[in-house]
Amino acid sequence: MKQIFFLSSILFLLTNVNAYSQEESGWKNLFDGKTLNGWKKLGGKAEFKVENGVIVGSTVVNSEGNTFLCTEKEYSDFVLELDIKVDDSTSNSGVQFRSHYDPEGYSGKGKVYGYQYEIDPSDRKWSGGIYEEARRAWLYPVTLNQNAKSAFKLGQYNHLKLECIGHETKTWLNNIPVAYMVDTVDAKGFFGLQMHSIESDEKLAGEKVYFKNIRIKTTNLKPAPFPPGIYVVNNITNRLTRYEKESGWKLLFDGKTSTGWKGAYKPGFPEQGWQIKNGILTVLATEGKEGGSAGGDIVTLNQYGAFDLSFEFKLTPGANSGVKYFVTLSEHNSGSAIGLEYQLLDDTLHPDAKLGRDGDRTLASLYDLIKANKPENFIHPIGEWNTGRIIVYPNNHVEHYFNGVKVLEYERGSKEFRDLVAISKYKVLKDFGEAKQGHILLQDHGNEVSFRSIKIRELK
Repeated sequence: MKQIFFLSSILFLLTNVNAYSQEESGWKNLFDGKTLNGWKKLGGKAEFKVENGVIVGSTVVNSEGNTFLCTEKEYSDFVLELDIKVDDSTSNSGVQFRSHYDPEGYSGKGKVYGYQYEIDPSDRKWSGGIYEEARRAWLYPVTLNQNAKSAFKLGQYNHLKLECIGHETKTWLNNIPVAYMVDTVDAKGFFGLQMHSIESDEKLAGEKVYFKNIRIKTTNLKPAPFPPGIYVVNNITNRLTRYEKESGWKLLFDGKTSTGWKGAYKPGFPEQGWQIKNGILTVLATEGKEGGSAGGDIVTLNQYGAFDLSFEFKLTPGANSGVKYFVTLSEHNSGSAIGLEYQLLDDTLHPDAKLGRDGDRTLASLYDLIKANKPENFIHPIGEWNTGRIIVYPNNHVEHYFNGVKVLEYERGSKEFRDLVAISKYKVLKDFGEAKQGHILLQDHGNEVSFRSIKIRELK
């Protein structure tokens, strides 16, 4: 009897010491381990219950949309930590943050919307990425940080960490840094534990997701360090974070002037044909001809070899343009200057999309050489902003990205590359695309196209 009393006393002391230490360090539990007090279910019909100190979510057939177990309180700046386990690769889950609820949404069924820390146990491996439920969809797919794709462990508890301070959001999974996003849409909101909907497939009914050790810190917050070089999705126009600057990123367009640019084959920046207004660099519409009839192409003053280039662009209906790289200006040709080209095109209205071979002149393609394989649900409509990215590694491996997804890759100077050149419009050019360095070019094709947030990081 004395032994039982002694063990009980020790357990009581340990529990209270742990609670006291958490309180002293600023951490607070969002889940008491016994009940769902402080939480409420929103959205669909999936079930949540507490078992052995764990919140267990279960899928149900015809769940009428995703289901969320949400905190009754809202939070602005915070660090959130929890452990999550998913048993089956067919499951999908996530943790909503700074999120909201519209009771009239989805025809009165109610809609949860806002940021989500993604849990993706499928072969895609995008766990730790940032999705936006019921609004903009993917904001930070994990293709932007390939080193983090193996962080999630199926059938085991995984430790999630989420930091939101001001406009900056960072995620970790099992202590591996995953996503870094800067965004201004929501400054506060509730948390939600997601159970993904299933329709009529009874084989998926009863799948479970387990949540435990949910705690939050909202005071004395200090940004945790991220290793250098991880790509930042920065949705504040023409601005770099301190982290980006320390990682070597530089703006190629300051949002106000033409500093750093000049006309191709011209001594200065074009006096007409281009406009800088409200933080946007726009080539104006003229006759729809390559090289334009007013301003012409513009190029960077500096030349680049290995680099990571990111840019936002907006097309008008039927527009054609491009971002070229390894432009040497040595050809002195008429029309647009020569270089490897990330194609910018209205694939629906412009006839160029149906020319070339197998779609190699479509949006985000390596023009006239390699088609971009773009997921349809990642294409923002004409008139909205899209993000392009070109990475040229020191070993001449090249990748094109479109809205965060890698859409093609190739090796400059390889036999495969030269074989493609040999059957392209560039076959008459010696060593096309193989210069050691070159200018970055924005093309004037005679159609109105806008650019902003153009940034580059040289790679060594």
